[in-house]
Amino acid sequence: MIEKIADNITSPLGMDTAANYEAVLKGYSCLKLHKCKWDIPEPFMASLFEDGAINDNFAAMGGDVSLYSRFEQLCILSIAEALNQAPQVDISSDRTALVLSTTKGNVEALDIGYCGSGNEYLGESAQKIADYFGFTTTPLVVSNACISGLCAQIVAMRSLENGRYDTMIVVGADVQSRFIVTGFQSFKALSQEQCKPFDINRQGLNLGEAAATVIYRRTDNENHDCWQAVRGAIRNDANHISGPSRTGEGSYRAMRAVLKGIELKEIGLVNVHGTSTPYNDEMEAIALGRIGLNHAPINTLKGYYGHTMGAAGVLETVLSMRALDDGIVLATRGHEQCGTSVPVNVSAQHRNTNAKSFVKLLSGFGGCNAAMLFKKGGET
Repeated sequence: MIEKIADNITSPLGMDTAANYEAVLKGYSCLKLHKCKWDIPEPFMASLFEDGAINDNFAAMGGDVSLYSRFEQLCILSIAEALNQAPQVDISSDRTALVLSTTKGNVEALDIGYCGSGNEYLGESAQKIADYFGFTTTPLVVSNACISGLCAQIVAMRSLENGRYDTMIVVGADVQSRFIVTGFQSFKALSQEQCKPFDINRQGLNLGEAAATVIYRRTDNENHDCWQAVRGAIRNDANHISGPSRTGEGSYRAMRAVLKGIELKEIGLVNVHGTSTPYNDEMEAIALGRIGLNHAPINTLKGYYGHTMGAAGVLETVLSMRALDDGIVLATRGHEQCGTSVPVNVSAQHRNTNAKSFVKLLSGFGGCNAAMLFKKGGET
């Protein structure tokens, strides 16, 4: 069994999981309209750290801000907080490894003339982060568009299951930049209003920046107090470079793989991608209908954080676990009236639940889709 032993969320809403959870419970969000940010002429809605916040927190923990990029500092802050909860983890062991999930890393280095320094390579960033903590194993990098955070957890789960490692630290992170924002603007995918997931009036997504870490270990002893990663699947429907399948084929197949042999009534929550774009939300609703989960409680957290890209899969997994521990299905902030052809069970209010299992979904450019099943108290 693969169990979670520690976690962290570092975002504009808070520097640890508890602070983030409390902020979301209160309906808070740091999404706001940014004008002339990074000299981008078109305003954009995003959840960003205050200027200097990452540097200040990194310096406060004794880090040398001159040696690490803003992205690398954010990853280190999140990993350090998670490791504080798990003193039993031996970072120097050859049975412990780091997995970095990110879509863009230090891509802003291409904007500011650092190209060729090595700073723009994801592997270089991963190694710097690993060296900071003293890992002796080579870090793994997972960069597969918006599903990176689930892909990284699936990589960790499989590495633990096959006995290669005993402990895996998965960190997902991205920071925003001119490069990223203007790229999404070129797709006409951004909304200048706060996003409205699955809503009839949704106009597009908001961006966000965050880091999140989860630590998994392999164990032969069932622990009813721990969340377990049960099964994960990645499917690519190769529909389009940026547009999701109109039939939800990839997401449906990923869910079908992780739910094989599972009674659907056991699934207490589906935490979906829910970007608020017209096509993504429609695709997910169709896929959920095809698998028979559109009547299960469904939520998305993009209305609190925006789309945090490489962090999303880890952040949203951790927060879903925390909420279900508290007997709550978190509200979908920004949702008012269902606007998909297949109705889904989305609520703008928090709801009570006794569920101890959920499915996490993500989808991304190039037709990639991922699903992962989590359960507390033993494998399904």
